[in-house]
Amino acid sequence: MTDPTSVPSAETASGQAAPSGAAPGETASEWRGVERALLPLRRLVLLSWLLPLAVAAGVVLALTLGAVWASCALLPLAVAAWGWGALRRNWRSWRYAERADDLLISHGVLWRETTVVPYGRMQLVEVTSGPLERRYGLSRLQLHTAAATTDATIPGLAPAEAARLRDRLTELGEARSAGL
Repeated sequence: MTDPTSVPSAETASGQAAPSGAAPGETASEWRGVERALLPLRRLVLLSWLLPLAVAAGVVLALTLGAVWASCALLPLAVAAWGWGALRRNWRSWRYAERADDLLISHGVLWRETTVVPYGRMQLVEVTSGPLERRYGLSRLQLHTAAATTDATIPGLAPAEAARLRDRLTELGEARSAGL
């Protein structure tokens, strides 16, 4: 027999398990993950910084100190290899859940962060998409509140989902506006 207060570790619509830190009474199906396209986008950014750095370091070290010292240029490649796996774990950690009175955003692997944004405290909901994000079919949702520390972002959303979420959050924010 299962404990009625425990949250099952079922997978969300994006094929990712719900966070283990969910509050009692919440079902795993409330949590949504970000799009899988966010992972190759972030890996591209990682490699676009570290591969040129490794080549430049190798050339400079070989010309100034010799071929043996050029092997130190392998350090950025080692960081890239580690980052490849770390980005996957980070991508899997991003979740959001729409509840009756607030929006939960959870992310992090070693240090898990859960942000609770009450609908009535939202002042501005933005959907942005840079050139690389557009190339991968992604958008970023940013929530602004009166307190600067509670601004929240959800990266890696499909544009249609980001627009739907923006409209829903704006509607709920106006309905529950707490004012200043």
